[in-house]
Amino acid sequence: MISYKKTFDLLKEKGINTTQLRRENIITQSALTSMRRNEHINTRSIERLCAALECQPSDLMEYVEE
Repeated sequence: MISYKKTFDLLKEKGINTTQLRRENIITQSALTSMRRNEHINTRSIERLCAALECQPSDLMEYVEE
């Protein structure tokens, strides 16, 4: 499974909340919900998050064996 825990940790570290991400049209509410559930999101959402947070995809997610 892909875990997005790293994304939420990075947001907290940078002082950015999910409301800001939605207001700035960086990511949709449905993508955020999917991330909270560790479900798949599209690469465009990952790309936008990387640009906004100045990071690499590996900073946002990791593979975790179930």
